[in-house]
Amino acid sequence: MSVEDIYRDIVDLAGTRLALYFPADRLEVERLVRSSFEILETPRVFPEASSPTYKKRFSGYWATHYRVRLLEAELSETEKRYLEARIEIQVASVLMHAWSEVEHDLVYKPAEGVLSDEEYAILDELNGLVIAGEIALERLQKAIEARVAEKGRKFTSHFDLAGYLLEVARPLLSTSPDEAALGRIDLLYSLLERLSIDTPGKLAPYVKNLHADTERRPIADQVIDQILGADPLRYNIYSEVRAARASEEGGTPARHGSPELQQSMGRFLDSWIRFEKTLRSRFKGESRRPKQQPLISLIRASEIEDPAQRFDIERIRSIRNNLVHGIETPDSDTLTSAAARLDQITAELKKRGRQS
Repeated sequence: MSVEDIYRDIVDLAGTRLALYFPADRLEVERLVRSSFEILETPRVFPEASSPTYKKRFSGYWATHYRVRLLEAELSETEKRYLEARIEIQVASVLMHAWSEVEHDLVYKPAEGVLSDEEYAILDELNGLVIAGEIALERLQKAIEARVAEKGRKFTSHFDLAGYLLEVARPLLSTSPDEAALGRIDLLYSLLERLSIDTPGKLAPYVKNLHADTERRPIADQVIDQILGADPLRYNIYSEVRAARASEEGGTPARHGSPELQQSMGRFLDSWIRFEKTLRSRFKGESRRPKQQPLISLIRASEIEDPAQRFDIERIRSIRNNLVHGIETPDSDTLTSAAARLDQITAELKKRGRQS
């Protein structure tokens, strides 16, 4: 027998088992597996038909097993030697995992002979308890999701808010969002409290336009932008929220900079607010409510044909994002120059609006 024959005979070179607290998360895991690996064959779904000596009352092992291999596009040149390696991923609940380990050790690796009917009956009874436990966990998960989605209740903490946003964003994302993808949920939570938008029902209009590029724009930043865009007067409140949070964390908020920088920041934000209000006023007659439409969509729909002007708007929007979300504080000259250019663009938009 050759080395190749041995490798062909190995069903899986590596394997892992995912033990889920909530059995209903199997669908989420399947989506992640299919997006992250190449599926080699139809997944095996247990229980399978079998004829044990003891007539079981319950169905036995419940799980899904995937045979996969790594995606070539995700591997470096040195890692491509693992491309043909087959991997098995077993997905089951924590309860089922524990039961299957016990059953496997007793039935397939008996230390003291074949099991009696009484022992099989006890295993069967335990299996029934595990299945009942899974049903209870699935009901609990649905109850939690229903509570999180209840429109009139207030968010109790930024963790509660994060859970709601994860459910809202789940259909958009190819992978489960991590902490970086969520962004500063604590700042968003404080802002929602200050503005009394701290229920799922009130927040819903501001999360309809989330996009999947969370690496570039975290979920919290996207929602904050929607909220600020709906009423420019909220910029000052958000600045206060950020300053309070920075003080609690022992940092120094940007507004504590030099008087010259503070003046430049104020001038820039005033110019941005005028620009945004002017842009949104051009779409008041549209069927979609401009207050809740992402600013980038309005910019693209504003019929600004001059490439240089579009470039300047994108550049200034980046400055605004960095300043508002605390990514970095531009220097005074950059802010003053951007504000002057923004005033020119706003004046041109107003003039174009009067002529149309």
